[in-house]
Amino acid sequence: MSGSQDTLVIPLWIDGHAYLTMTTQFCDVCHAVTGEVLRRTPLTGADEAQVAVSAAQRAQAGWRALGAAGRARVFAAAADGLTTYADHFAGLIIEENGFSPEAASAEVAASVAALAAAADASAEFAAGAGVLALVADRHSPLAAPLQRALVALQTGATVVIKPSPRAPSALYALAEVLGEAGLAGGVLNLVHGDDAAVVGLATAEGVQALVAVGQGDFATRVGALLAPHGKTLAA
Repeated sequence: MSGSQDTLVIPLWIDGHAYLTMTTQFCDVCHAVTGEVLRRTPLTGADEAQVAVSAAQRAQAGWRALGAAGRARVFAAAADGLTTYADHFAGLIIEENGFSPEAASAEVAASVAALAAAADASAEFAAGAGVLALVADRHSPLAAPLQRALVALQTGATVVIKPSPRAPSALYALAEVLGEAGLAGGVLNLVHGDDAAVVGLATAEGVQALVAVGQGDFATRVGALLAPHGKTLAA
């Protein structure tokens, strides 16, 4: 940890608002080019994972009851909100991921398109859908995890996402935009951390499935963390 005590700490997002927790370990979020410490991410574990999953469980009934049309309205509003803040999101991605301006804009555009497509879909709640835990790497800090989360959200499931602790800001800002768009608290939650947070999500009571979104051997590495606990990744 090289950041000063005054460096901004990115909170978790649980139950529709920023969630602060006590931890002694942090990950520096550095500028991809200059190496400057921009922010810090708290490295949390099983306790915070369970709080997030419990919030997601409580939100399930209301999210399902909203129906496909109600969920579509939220997605459409979120697409509009993300479009409004597109430059801000692109700036976060450039800073934390080292994307070119063109690539960062494309990442945001793909996310807007995913929300718009979800708004046009008419998927109904499938029996058995519950809480999806999603672990993402930094190769696609916004679009890839959002696209996978929307597959679950469209059907009435609720989601807990753990982004890369080194590039968490775009997903945190997305949670804020979704809240402004009318997404009820607990439908989408964000926890920060490293291996302990992954295991915490996998073993939390109430998680129906855990998926990994990343490149290369990312899914293999996540699966190796789960194996000692008798858990496996979902397809």
